[in-house]
Amino acid sequence: MLILLLAAIIAVILVVTQATSSAFCWNSTATTVAGRVGVSDDAANRLDRPFGVALDSSNALYISDQTNNRVQKWLAGASTGTTVAGQASAVAGTTSDSLDAPSGVLLDSSGNIYVADTNNNRVQYWLQGASSGTTIVGVTGSAGSGNNELTNPYGIARDPSSGTLYIADQSNHRVMSYIAGASSGTVVAGGNGLGTANTQLKYPVGIYFDASSNSLIIANTGANNIVRWALGASSWTLIAGSINGTRGSNATLLNYPVGVTMDPMGNTYVADRNNHRIQLFLAGQSIGMTIAGVTNATGTSSTLLNNPYSMVFDAQLNLYVADTYNHRIQKFMHC
Repeated sequence: MLILLLAAIIAVILVVTQATSSAFCWNSTATTVAGRVGVSDDAANRLDRPFGVALDSSNALYISDQTNNRVQKWLAGASTGTTVAGQASAVAGTTSDSLDAPSGVLLDSSGNIYVADTNNNRVQYWLQGASSGTTIVGVTGSAGSGNNELTNPYGIARDPSSGTLYIADQSNHRVMSYIAGASSGTVVAGGNGLGTANTQLKYPVGIYFDASSNSLIIANTGANNIVRWALGASSWTLIAGSINGTRGSNATLLNYPVGVTMDPMGNTYVADRNNHRIQLFLAGQSIGMTIAGVTNATGTSSTLLNNPYSMVFDAQLNLYVADTYNHRIQKFMHC
């Protein structure tokens, strides 16, 4: 009887293990779906240090083509992109139809585009199909620390139910919140100077709004960690990486994490830039697993990454990675 019971328990464990492995399995060999490895220029079929990626309902990619000062729309299966924000010629500028080193990019349900226009210290809003944008946050070209100013904004997130924007105001070491239509924002994370204390941020870059917990998941880049900051709280809790800023390449440490996202199950995914990998941290776990790239190995093959900056999932949990220094977007198929 005991033997039968043990056999049944082992069978259940095997089923659970196989299901878990399947849920968190991606092909280690990627397909290039935008750009061309090792080639960076401003042709429509090329990218130059792509930073942010977003997907619409048709799986068209929206890519902040940072060094080309534009956002490219890349239809699924297409061999070339179309400029939907900024200048197709890659010229930087401060006018409403121009961008300067865009980083974070996101879409709303109507296909309108929000862009963190980093070197212009502003966030631009482009109606779908428009030839120019509108400044909704920040003062063009003017860096500052006032509640209507930004200094090097990078990551952006949005609460779809309220329209509130959250902006990683990198060089001010804070995250700002702007309600829809407001010209002045509120500090909702950090703002207490540069540091690694749990009331501070250090050059935050990536950001994700977790509606289920009403909190922000922040790539606290300069501190080499990922933190959760509940809205209304005065400090963060650690999700991944070191609590004191230590960098590393083992399963518990990170080295200059810049991108962060979550899946519907509350698991966290990190673009661990200087380790050239994408790390998965299961909810409640501090030990990560590499799901794309090879730790500390950089290259141009289909299994390697070179300074990845961000990632996004489609509805089938296929993973798209901005392989930034390889000037391409890589797609890792879910198993």
